[in-house]
Amino acid sequence: MRIAILSRNAKLYSTRRLVEACESRGHTVDVLDPLRCYMNINARESSMHMKGRILPQYDAVIPRIGASITFFGTAVLRQFEMMGTYPLNESVAISRSRDKLRSLQLLSRKGIGLPITGFASQPQDVPDLIDMVGGAPLVIKLLEGTQGIGVVLAETRQAAESVIEAFMGLKSHIMVQEYIKEAGGADIRCLVIGDKVIAAMKRQAKAGEFRSNLHRGGSASLVKLTPAERATAVKAAKTMGLNVAGVDILRSNHGPLVMEVNSSPGLEGIEAATEKDVASQIVSFIEKTAKAHKTRTKGKG
Repeated sequence: MRIAILSRNAKLYSTRRLVEACESRGHTVDVLDPLRCYMNINARESSMHMKGRILPQYDAVIPRIGASITFFGTAVLRQFEMMGTYPLNESVAISRSRDKLRSLQLLSRKGIGLPITGFASQPQDVPDLIDMVGGAPLVIKLLEGTQGIGVVLAETRQAAESVIEAFMGLKSHIMVQEYIKEAGGADIRCLVIGDKVIAAMKRQAKAGEFRSNLHRGGSASLVKLTPAERATAVKAAKTMGLNVAGVDILRSNHGPLVMEVNSSPGLEGIEAATEKDVASQIVSFIEKTAKAHKTRTKGKG
């Protein structure tokens, strides 16, 4: 197969591993910077261009689209989809998962465990918003934040009111969540491919920090999942419509709670913690599902 990887940096660990996995399985692979792609959209024959040339027809595309370029990146991916290329994750599913509030609303509708979450736009609603999530301590999150940036733990009610009002004053969209103390500053990253969790790691925040992101100095270790955690991770990924996802779960006194569903999960931490070849499993999934996609699209013609 001819496979495209949408990535802004071919040297990133995840991108390199996917290239290696594709090549080791006999596929031709190109890394394309989505911001360098541009589209010819017309009723007869749409095309994708880069650096003054028309790009070839690809059998499959692996989107590694960063949060900061979601709008343009998903537009590029959508163009590939319109041209009949099989997407590992569809553009609509990526957009759905990137909208933190929408994703939580969809997960809640499916009965998936979540931390109690509040959302408001007016300062006068802040006191009730704080009560809604059980009071302080509580977690305040910027809807546009990634990798733990824009996440604040407010230890007291006064601190919570001050931070929320400050964010509102800056016209930033924030949500407020209950603080799951029993998680002990740890979460679980489940790597879902299709209908299975193929790898999982526990991420522990460093001393004095409550955010467990590896980018913020957290450590990763192997973890054994419960059946409920596996089922929750798979259901969360399916609810978003993602074939490959990183589902972040907290262990609470009332079962697994989903924090976030990531459409472009990093591979470095989870491959190191689990010693599993996640990249090859992703490519193997593409090999199986791209053929079925090709058959379906031919049938439509």
